[in-house]
Amino acid sequence: MNDIIADALTRIRNANMRGLDSTILLYAKIVEAIVKVLVEKKYLESYHVTEEKGKKNIQVNLRYEEDGSKVINEIKRISKSGRRVYRPAREIKKFKNGYGTTIITTPKGVLSNEQAHKQNVGGEVLCSIW
Repeated sequence: MNDIIADALTRIRNANMRGLDSTILLYAKIVEAIVKVLVEKKYLESYHVTEEKGKKNIQVNLRYEEDGSKVINEIKRISKSGRRVYRPAREIKKFKNGYGTTIITTPKGVLSNEQAHKQNVGGEVLCSIW
């Protein structure tokens, strides 16, 4: 597998479309940081790292509204292995009029677009979610 971030986002997207309560992602520090931002922004309920037979995984619990509707409408990988997308701090704006979030890897860690704007740092745009 070449792109572990795209794999994680696809697993979350597929579990969300099927209405599953949880899904398991392959472990990587960058994936854990992305999931942490998604939990902070309330797109996911919770997560925890598990270890089975010497391999780490991330179990993610998806979040739904009280009426059963989905919280995640779309989750998309922006920067890919063939085409990296970078944004300076001045170009990091609100996404979908504040209803969506872009996740950016910066020198200060993996941040949401709001956090990156507040800290005035730019970086590689990993994905967008709304």
